[in-house]
Amino acid sequence: MIPNEFAMLSKQFTLPVPDKNAQRMAAGWLFLGLSALVIGGLFTILIVLSRTPFFQEIIPWVDFFRTALVVHVDMTVLVWFLAFSGVLWSYNSADKCLRCGWLALLLASAGTVIITISPFTGESHPLMSNYVPVLQSEVFFTGLGLFGLGFGMLVLRMLITTLAVRNNSGGDVLRFGMFVAVVASFFAIGALLLSYLDIDPGFKGEAYYDRLFWGSGHILQFSHTQLMLVAWLWLATVSGAYLRLTPRVVLILFVLGLSPVAMVPIIYLAFDVSSGDHMFWFMQLMKYGGALAAVPIGLATSLAIIERWKAIPEFDIERSALIFSILLFGVGGTIGFMISGSDVRVTAHYHGSIVGVTLAFMGMTYHLLPHLGFRKVTGRAAKWQPGIYGTGQLMHIIGLAWSGGYGVQRKTAGAEQGLEKFEQIAGMGLMGLGGLISIIGGVIFLVVVYKAIRPEKN
Repeated sequence: MIPNEFAMLSKQFTLPVPDKNAQRMAAGWLFLGLSALVIGGLFTILIVLSRTPFFQEIIPWVDFFRTALVVHVDMTVLVWFLAFSGVLWSYNSADKCLRCGWLALLLASAGTVIITISPFTGESHPLMSNYVPVLQSEVFFTGLGLFGLGFGMLVLRMLITTLAVRNNSGGDVLRFGMFVAVVASFFAIGALLLSYLDIDPGFKGEAYYDRLFWGSGHILQFSHTQLMLVAWLWLATVSGAYLRLTPRVVLILFVLGLSPVAMVPIIYLAFDVSSGDHMFWFMQLMKYGGALAAVPIGLATSLAIIERWKAIPEFDIERSALIFSILLFGVGGTIGFMISGSDVRVTAHYHGSIVGVTLAFMGMTYHLLPHLGFRKVTGRAAKWQPGIYGTGQLMHIIGLAWSGGYGVQRKTAGAEQGLEKFEQIAGMGLMGLGGLISIIGGVIFLVVVYKAIRPEKN
């Protein structure tokens, strides 16, 4: 790379290595997130097989499918995403209120352990509520409450310790993007409390939890998206792509990305939590507001990658994760505009979006490990991992989207799916094959990260 290119990239979007306390805190949240992926992954194989043609006859346990699905979703989406939020926020935090930070991590970790063991403590009675599916047991809700309390403490600490934006440099704009995600999460916590206080007591079961988590679940998607965009900018920079976006423009885009959250109080004031209008307007908020920052930053990042197709060799793993993150998030978003009912196209949409965020966080994990005191991830397995995981997930969501077009309903398994037409069987078969390939990619990620963080033998 020539000196002028170094000068350009120095003005782009990266952050320096933080102090030791921030490193330790970020590493703690990373361990929690990785543990959640391991736990969720243990349930993934049976989930995929229980919905795959031919295998579903061998594993027809619908109740187990739903219980496993609750733990899988809560671990691989709720705990993993919020824990990785803790990684990025802690990386960018000031050296204040450290005891608060460690207590938040302890509570969240204890809650995660309790959620994990809850299916084995008695009848689970799973409810597939949106955003946070639940098991109807005191043990599960104890774990969920502790985890929520820990995350709430994390958000409050970040509101007072996030490093401030002092200028319009690329690094400070990344700090601002992280802080915007903190603000969105604070709104999500407030929305959860308002929903809890205002739900019609006549709602029971899944309908109750749908309304309880509806507002906060939608708002958290804005937080996840903002952090994904931070990761895109960061990964693009380190892999050698020069973005034709000034820091000032990116700052404006981050503000634009948060702007739909400002509508949340209006929705709560105008519509009863138990009403269909309340749920409808949150869907509209996500459908049209979620792309305000993601589309321009995604396009700019894609253009930068195309213009400099060959990555800096040292960071080709990060670049691969970035490419597949943009691809999956874009496909998932596009499928969202094809939804017309409660079929598996809904599943395809949020799987694409979720995996887009996950791949961005995987790329950041690879990049941040040396900054947190661990070894850099290297080797052929790591180089191929984003491609294996991303390709498998792309097959998975295409199979779901195709099957949804032929009427396969979501939240079903085994014979309940009603797979009769060839198109339905072929689509769900592609879903199953893609799911198994993505499982391999997920396992590779965990293995190569474990090898990087384990102590070296003397």
